[in-house]
Parts: sequence; C-alpha cells; structure tokens
Amino acid sequence: MKINTDPKKIEELLTRGVEEVIDKENLRKKLLSGKKLRVKLGIDPTSPNIHIGRSIPLLKLRDFQELGHQLVFIIGDFTGVVGDTSDKDSERPMLSKEKVRENMKDYIKQAAKIIDMDKCEARYNSEWLAKLGYWEISNQADNFSLAEFIARENIHRRLDASTRVSLRELLYPLMQGYDSVAVKADVEIGGTDQRFNLLAGRTLQGVYKQEAQDIIMGPLLEGTDGRKMSSSWGNTIDLSASANDMFGKVMSISDDFIVKYFILATRVSLEAIELSKKELADGANPRDLKIKLAHEIVKMYHSEKFAQEAQEYFISTFSKRETPSDIPAIKPSSYDIITILVESKICASKGDARRQIEQGGVKVNGIRVETQNFASIKKGDVVQKGSRFFVRVK
Repeated sequence: MKINTDPKKIEELLTRGVEEVIDKENLRKKLLSGKKLRVKLGIDPTSPNIHIGRSIPLLKLRDFQELGHQLVFIIGDFTGVVGDTSDKDSERPMLSKEKVRENMKDYIKQAAKIIDMDKCEARYNSEWLAKLGYWEISNQADNFSLAEFIARENIHRRLDASTRVSLRELLYPLMQGYDSVAVKADVEIGGTDQRFNLLAGRTLQGVYKQEAQDIIMGPLLEGTDGRKMSSSWGNTIDLSASANDMFGKVMSISDDFIVKYFILATRVSLEAIELSKKELADGANPRDLKIKLAHEIVKMYHSEKFAQEAQEYFISTFSKRETPSDIPAIKPSSYDIITILVESKICASKGDARRQIEQGGVKVNGIRVETQNFASIKKGDVVQKGSRFFVRVK
C-alpha cells in the first residue's frame, strides 16, 4: 500500500485528540517523506473488555493505518501480570498468568472493531520479556534513576502519604520501554498518564543503538460517572457491549463531555463537530446532540441498522418512560436481589449492587427496593436499575 502524504490528513493525525507529541517536527517530516513507519500500541489485559477510553489510541492507530503505515499491536500478557501503576493512587496487585490469559482471549476480536487486524502485526510481550535475565534487566535499569521514578505525580503523592510502593512497580517502565526495542517502533501511542513509560522506550532504544521513537499522547476519557474511565470503577462503555447497552451508557454521560466524546471516540469530521459545538452554545438541547453521538458510536461498533434500533429503543423506553417489551431474562443461582443484580450484569459487583440499593436506584416490578435483604422476588418479576437497565427473572 502506498503511503499517503496528504498534509491535511497528517496535520489532523498530529492534532486530533492529541495532548502532546514528542518529537513533533521529526515525526511530521517522516510522515511527509513517505517512509513507512512502525507504529506501536500496547494494551495490558487487566480486564476482559476493551472500553471506549482505549479506543482513543486505537483510533489513532487506525489513522496511521489508513495512511499506509505498519501497525504493531502488543497485548501485554507479561506486563499485565506485573501491573502498571501509571494511573493508580495505590499499588496495583499482580494478576495470575491464568487470569491474564482469560482476560485477553477476545482482545484481538475487540481491537478488530477499530483496526484491520489482517494488516496489523499482533504480538504478545511475553515473547521477549520472559527471556530477560538479571544481567540485561540490570543493564536497562542503570539508565534510570530512582529520583526520576518517584518524581512522577502519583508516586510522589503515595510516598507523601506513606503508602507502599513496591520495587516491582519500578520495573514496569523498563518492560514497556523494552517492548519498543523488541518491535523496533518508530512511533508509540499512549495516554498522558503513560508519559514516563513512553519516554523509557526512547531511552532504551538509544541503549540498543536504535533511533528513538516519536511519541503521540492522547487525553484520558471520562466514564459514565464523570471520573476517568476505568474497568476497576465500573464506569466503562465496553466495545463488546450490546447496541442497546452501549447507546444507553453513552446517553448517561455528562452533557459537558459531548463534544469531547465526538472528537476522541468518533471520526465524525471536525467541521461537523464544530457545528454541533455551535449548536450547543446557541442553546440546543444537549440530549438531541447526545442521541447523535450515541447513534454514531453504536454504528461504529455494530451497524447503522443496530444504531437505529437502539435509538428507537432508547426513545420509546427511557424518554417516554415505557417498560421495554424485549427485557432480557435470567435464571439466577439464587433469588435474592444482590445475586440477580450481579448475575444479570446490571451491577458490576456485590458492592456496586448494595450501593445502588442504598441510593434508591433499584426497583422490583416498579417498587423501590429499600434493603439488600429484599426476599420476595419470584419468577416473572422485573428487576430494574435506574431508568435504563431491566431484567426479567425466570
């Protein structure tokens, strides 16, 4: 495939949903030269689902792919066990190898919703990281100081609070950095929270006599509760979600994030987004623009047909306050409210279910559940969370 060097497309690639580029002018020259670049993105399978927050770098990968460049998609089956602490205010526990294998089984399929995996180099970093010994790891570590590591904002904050920071956490940037060496990356894509790890790749490439990769960092996306989208907080919109669930969750985001979602999580033209932004400023109902956003996102991951059906379902069910006619059914292992909420996946965990009940967000046959010990659920009852989630007990 011939490399596309259209200056307009290159400028959008370098600016849309981008917080920082290192080294921007160098990367621009390479893109304009027609050189085929190796563009790397790594994702650790710490959860079974890739969420829309992760779509930001995946969409940037697709932008590179559409210009003709070679993508390298790394599934961190080794780093996923160790755990990255870049965006955490506490120590991330190690995962078992079995748990990581279970989490990553559908990662290629999920990533394929955005990028063409037939033209992408998919790698697992245990391929090279599992082979490293103390000699090479020590040689890599010698290029970084402890002061550099603890200067990171979240690590500094944890140390000030006398919160434990394990030596294991110091090793993660070396691993991500060595990934870039192993695949000979020309460009790495990541979030702003990954800055130290991304720069570690440049450092280690120099140690191994490779040209330092350029870096594109994108912003982080807020989830359905307004906090950073994170699987551990249960505020995600997953790429594998059903059309109706995906549409409803997009509709639940804050109005403040409509334009941001359009820019980061879709490829609607920037000109069209500017018009939407102007409509909002001129007093348009945010709900109408959010419906357009939800429709666009569902169309990306399902189809126009499913997006239209999900839109109609949402409007008839939630805008008109009708009870849906096609409520999913579940045969729970136990007929208590907590079990039903968790096994139906209406709630992410038992703790989440208890919180929803305490906040008055759970109903059975339209009657609010006042206590988690609610025990009168029987076959045929409809359990509801909020205004969007229903399940029928069978």
